[in-house]
Amino acid sequence: MKKIRNLVIGGLQQKIFNLVLFSIILIVLAFMGVAVYQTRSLTSLFQKTSEEQKTAITDSTTTIMEGVIDTTMTREAALEAYIADSMFKEVAAQVITLADLTRDIYDNADGLREVQTYAPDPQKQGVTSVQLITEEGVNTEDPEIARTIGLLGNLQVALSSIYKTIDQANSCFIATPDGILLIADDDPVGKFKDDGTLINIPVTERAWYIGAARTRSIYFTGLQQDIFTGRKEIVCAYPVYHDGELVAVAGADLFLEAMEEAIMETGESAGFVCIVDQNGHVIFSPQRSGTFAPALSDSAVDLRESANADLAAFASKALRMSTEVERIQVDGTDYYMTGYPIGSIGWALLSVVDVPTVHAPVDMMTATHDEIVGESASIAERNADRSQAILLILLLATMVLALSAALTLAKRIVSPINEMAREVASLNDNNPLFRMKNEYRTDDEIEVLAESFADISAKTQTYIRHIMEITAEKERIGTELELATKIQADMLPNIFPPFPGRKELDIFATMEPAKEVGGDFYDFFLIDDDHLAMVMADVSGKGVPAALFMMMSKILVNNNTMLCDFPNEVLERVNDQICKNNEEDMFVTVWLGILTISTGHVVASNAGHEYPVIKKKEGEFEILKDRHSFVIGGMPDISYRKYDFELEHGGTLFLYTDGVPETTDSDNVLFGTDRMLEVLNREPEADASKVIHNVYAALKEFAGDAPQFDDITMMAIKLR
Repeated sequence: MKKIRNLVIGGLQQKIFNLVLFSIILIVLAFMGVAVYQTRSLTSLFQKTSEEQKTAITDSTTTIMEGVIDTTMTREAALEAYIADSMFKEVAAQVITLADLTRDIYDNADGLREVQTYAPDPQKQGVTSVQLITEEGVNTEDPEIARTIGLLGNLQVALSSIYKTIDQANSCFIATPDGILLIADDDPVGKFKDDGTLINIPVTERAWYIGAARTRSIYFTGLQQDIFTGRKEIVCAYPVYHDGELVAVAGADLFLEAMEEAIMETGESAGFVCIVDQNGHVIFSPQRSGTFAPALSDSAVDLRESANADLAAFASKALRMSTEVERIQVDGTDYYMTGYPIGSIGWALLSVVDVPTVHAPVDMMTATHDEIVGESASIAERNADRSQAILLILLLATMVLALSAALTLAKRIVSPINEMAREVASLNDNNPLFRMKNEYRTDDEIEVLAESFADISAKTQTYIRHIMEITAEKERIGTELELATKIQADMLPNIFPPFPGRKELDIFATMEPAKEVGGDFYDFFLIDDDHLAMVMADVSGKGVPAALFMMMSKILVNNNTMLCDFPNEVLERVNDQICKNNEEDMFVTVWLGILTISTGHVVASNAGHEYPVIKKKEGEFEILKDRHSFVIGGMPDISYRKYDFELEHGGTLFLYTDGVPETTDSDNVLFGTDRMLEVLNREPEADASKVIHNVYAALKEFAGDAPQFDDITMMAIKLR
């Protein structure tokens, strides 16, 4: 043993030093081994958990997105098919009515006089008229043919009325096996060739004539070109039999530009809608090329015979029944598709969305997850490097300290890491959230790492929840409101002046719904050349249900007005029809009047609606307190009162719903009928448009910033 100054070499001091040093080195080595092992385990668990989270996020989000697409596409296809089906049913009903009137002519021919009919007159261009056209070689001087033409002349008023009633109608007509065609439209010029001679139509060779005679029932043709204008159309036809023999075919042809325009607008989004006819031909679609490109019936491809077996089976099914959402590859692109039949015409509506667009939110969320994980991994790696540097310094300091300090320090460092590793390993689908514990609050990098884990976990859960809520709500609201708003706007007359050729009538109307769609509606239409029907109504409730009930009520009032003589009879029939299927207990208030244009005499009936306002020629606007009857839809078998009054030439009739007098300001004060009369009488001689604009401006000024709680609907009719 040697002693050099205070250092003893080979003595007990050195042995103790060596023992302590050796023990510390062993402890340090063991601690370093444990730390490396735990760090690697934690990194491995971190990577594994991140991949599992990514897989869980992708799977759950994909399932949710596909569920939303399934629900949204099916609802959208059903609603659009229902709307189209209703339109074609209305057309079929009008054609059947025309056929019934024609049958009555033949059944009562002996008691009817002959009525003169005329060939197309170019001077009547733009005016609804009934014109006589024949096949080539038909001798109109032949007594039998002349008799048939004279009898059919009794249908001229009915033809004109039905033509005006059917929206999108090109014409309505009666055709006979003799080659006689009696047609109602407003385009006599189109009946002439370039050389000025009349076009002879081979009536009995037309597809609609052959189809109606063959099926002996209502018949719709495929998409074809109109023989006069060349525009796309379909024809609805119905055969007429007398004593078991085919004597005529009644029909109407429709221009479908509005339907085609609506279908084209669907191509502006990720998906689109197309229409397939009864022959499997795509007739309307926003696609300009490929399988879903539209074509006329005589040149289109039958999807049911497609080489793509999945597409052929889907098209066949869609023409028969509503389908679930199916995933089909067409022209190299994966699509989600659903179909819904349009039963009245035998067509089908297909709703198509490309799969990559549906999965785009999932891809975006996965990329965001990878970015968050990458940033967290970088932070963890930097923290690990810093921890190792600190650890080395601590270990060097520990060599100066005692063994107990080294052990205490090791326990302090390793224990929270082990707990964190166990917490991360326990994460699964049922417990996806990593939470901070007191064990992790060490005021060093371990706490930072734990906070990073907790932050990543919380952000991931929040992001998934937000994606689910936003996507579902956006799809639902966008689909419902867009369709409902367009439907309601198209249902109401919105072109003014509505009868350019009738200078004695000055009409203007407007409807401002409280929500995107409303329950109010107005209508006006010519029953014949001297009678104008006027309708103002208010459906109970708001939103889409009220809008659907409004459409049904408007159609029923319109159709029955054409069939009944007096307004009270119309309301009685409409009330009975609505009460038969009114399971939702909705009702509608209706004011219906029929104006004799030449005299100003008005016959009206009021089903629980607001009082009308009348201005005489030299007077002011005054409320006409008529006798109310019960609302439409309240109970069946109700009798409605009728009353009459005179609308003088130069006078004005103002109709409105309760949204006008019940408009409130910010203090909840009602606008009331007194203010309404005051506004009307500021300019009593104003034209119809000015009357409506004056009242509407007064309502807006009165309400100020107060929200609109009810639909505001007004109509003014001035008899010049």
